[in-house]
Amino acid sequence: MTQSTQVHEPTPWPAVHLGLPRSRSGTAGLSSVELDHAARMTAVRSGSLGSVHSWELVTAVDGPGTRLTVFLAGCPLQCLYCHNPDTMQMRRGTDVTADEILARVARYRTVFAATGGGLTISGGEPLMQPAFLARLLRGAKAMGVHTTVDTSGFLGSQCTDAMLADVDLVLLDIKSGLPDTYRAVTGRALQPTLDFGARLRDAGKRTWVRFVLVPGLTDAPENVEAVAGHVAALGDVVERVEVLPFHQMGRDKWDELGMRYQLDATQPPTPESVARVRATFRARGLSVY
Repeated sequence: MTQSTQVHEPTPWPAVHLGLPRSRSGTAGLSSVELDHAARMTAVRSGSLGSVHSWELVTAVDGPGTRLTVFLAGCPLQCLYCHNPDTMQMRRGTDVTADEILARVARYRTVFAATGGGLTISGGEPLMQPAFLARLLRGAKAMGVHTTVDTSGFLGSQCTDAMLADVDLVLLDIKSGLPDTYRAVTGRALQPTLDFGARLRDAGKRTWVRFVLVPGLTDAPENVEAVAGHVAALGDVVERVEVLPFHQMGRDKWDELGMRYQLDATQPPTPESVARVRATFRARGLSVY
């Protein structure tokens, strides 16, 4: 999940004991599952069980229309500006069955149909749990529900062709355009994200790109030009680019988790800076928001 313009408190998912609600509702209204270790690992490998951080029902944020956005726990990146660092570790999530999430999707089908919405799987990084993600996507598509995946693309190799076929829209978070800056922001390499982007292009997969503008970190003209170049190379599959101004609204969560927040002195970008960056993308013929 990339940094949005809002921070929401989670709706927790409650518990069925088996021997186991932007309204960001955490997992309230969903039943967690407690299994012995062997049974749990079997369920995880099959995709019938996953670790869920929270969920929300929101309009025009994580894709078109009103959407049920489910945030999975676990992320391989360590983004300095992450506004939900509690999603980084899978163990902080709640065990929830795919069937229960799909039952909630079914409950909102009339809302989705009326608004052009659907199901969005975010995180964390949803591709940390590929079998669970695949089960959710397949189940939603079987109901005729529009599907979106919000991903950094770093684990794109975990996305099978069958899984990608069940995705209607990808929200691709490109953290930086220069390899050194990408590593400074995330602790990881840029190339896997570029490789996944190329795969989306080759598959003709509808894509919205998100880029967080952080003063002193991602706003250097050469970095912005590099991001714009990478996005333009994806061609017509990119329907829009969202330039998201950095904020510190999730800063307290770092303190609560005992994690050092390195952007204390960083302020949001000026309107002039945001306008400059958006103009850079528009100069490449891209639609920018």
